[in-house]
Amino acid sequence: MKNKLLLVITLITTTLSFAQISSTQVDELVNRTLKTFDVPGIAVAIVKDGKIIHAKGYGVKSILTNEKVDANTLFGVASNSKAFTSAALAILVDEGKVKWDDKVIKYLPNFKMYNEYVTNEFTIRDLLTHRSGLGLGAGDLMMWPGGGNFTPTDIIENLQYLKPTSAFRTKYDYDNLLYIVAGEVIQSASGKSWCDFIEERIIKPLEMNNSAASFVRLKDTTNVIAPHVPLDGKLHVIKRYKDPILDAAGGIYSSVNDMSKWVIMQMNSGKYGSANKQLFSEKEHNEMWQLQTIIPVTTRAPYNTHFSGYGLGWFLSDVKGYKQVSHTGGLEGIVTQVTLLPELNLGIIVLTNQQSGAAFSAITNTIKDSFLGIQSEDYVTKYSTSLKEYETSADKVTDDVWATVSKNKKEKIKIDFKSFIGTYKDNWLGEVVLSEKKGRLYFVSKRSPQLTGEVFFYKDTNYVVKWDNTYFHADAHLFFECDTTGKAIMIKMKPISELTDFSYDFQDLDLKRIN
Repeated sequence: MKNKLLLVITLITTTLSFAQISSTQVDELVNRTLKTFDVPGIAVAIVKDGKIIHAKGYGVKSILTNEKVDANTLFGVASNSKAFTSAALAILVDEGKVKWDDKVIKYLPNFKMYNEYVTNEFTIRDLLTHRSGLGLGAGDLMMWPGGGNFTPTDIIENLQYLKPTSAFRTKYDYDNLLYIVAGEVIQSASGKSWCDFIEERIIKPLEMNNSAASFVRLKDTTNVIAPHVPLDGKLHVIKRYKDPILDAAGGIYSSVNDMSKWVIMQMNSGKYGSANKQLFSEKEHNEMWQLQTIIPVTTRAPYNTHFSGYGLGWFLSDVKGYKQVSHTGGLEGIVTQVTLLPELNLGIIVLTNQQSGAAFSAITNTIKDSFLGIQSEDYVTKYSTSLKEYETSADKVTDDVWATVSKNKKEKIKIDFKSFIGTYKDNWLGEVVLSEKKGRLYFVSKRSPQLTGEVFFYKDTNYVVKWDNTYFHADAHLFFECDTTGKAIMIKMKPISELTDFSYDFQDLDLKRIN
């Protein structure tokens, strides 16, 4: 989720000396980042040689309360939860309860993919490595933007309806649903829910005392950020995503103080605490940090990265000759990043309460460069400029669409909505109803009611829907296929803007009229 903008932040490089960055310099960097990218609050931690050398909050938890962020303020870490899911499975591997290459159907007999061979061969390892053959974010509308009535069982049973875009195990395409399935494997193998397992076997031993596996399980919510989204040039506090269906893929809430304990354990090969207890074995730790799926990369300065890929819950690459282990995470109004350079015994954690990936990238890369000895450029300015250019280009596309819609309305083009009114069904999303209310056409998803909005004529049989929740930034095209009488029989969809988060996977829908 929320990875679209992250993908366009290129590795372009506040000029610093080659000495380790100071806390004062971090303060200056983060405060500048807050202002430049209009982020209300950020928390940053730096772990070096097994110790926290910087942990601090900046800005405010909410623009409505102006309460300050501190090092114990809780953020949704989003997809940084995926590494906890792989760690939970590593614990079960150590205990002999599962193997990485066990077939998923051994634990979940109702698991079914798009063809029989893939179903029978699909392993636990495949669940974690984004190489299923499904497209980017396929099926995410079952859990995004939240508030629907889908269950993990629904997701497991509906995977069979998602069409592949590549051959099995041949290509990287990021997914969330299969981590939800992995959470169900953990429950099947351990007898504990994903949340219970994560809290009892990882969060509690590491003494991440303020953290929880899901927002709804937080014992104290007095020090939690609010998510913020920019809309029409102003920041807005939005409703928090807290649908438990996402937990195994992105549910954890934590702070930089607590996440530092997780990072220290990771860079100590699974050992934690003064007694050097072992959370998971060094063998399985190494397995999680081995390249499983290749991600194409173009070598460029300053990091001269030659390989990139995905392990088990972690992105892996080389930067300036060092191994980098990292992950990002995003929910609506929240983005986060965790970056480890094990050979430097360095960890960087950046948590934010706005959805600008450029903000955490500027902070992480500036800190990282100081430890790598790189004379870096001004990331804040570079990323801000690149982001504005990209947004301007994308906004032109959407502005043109809505200008055409406005023109059509002014010209009072008459549309016979009766041809489109009806109920349409997609095999995995379920039923969508198009109905007329006071001369206007409306789209309502029965199983995901946040997907509700007014439909407007664009051109020919191409309409567009404007969602009632404008902060989605996900308005979409509707392409109607009609029979010889002009009656709509099928709808295909796609996002209008290229900035739309990939979890709004409208392009994967095949909506066919059922009445």
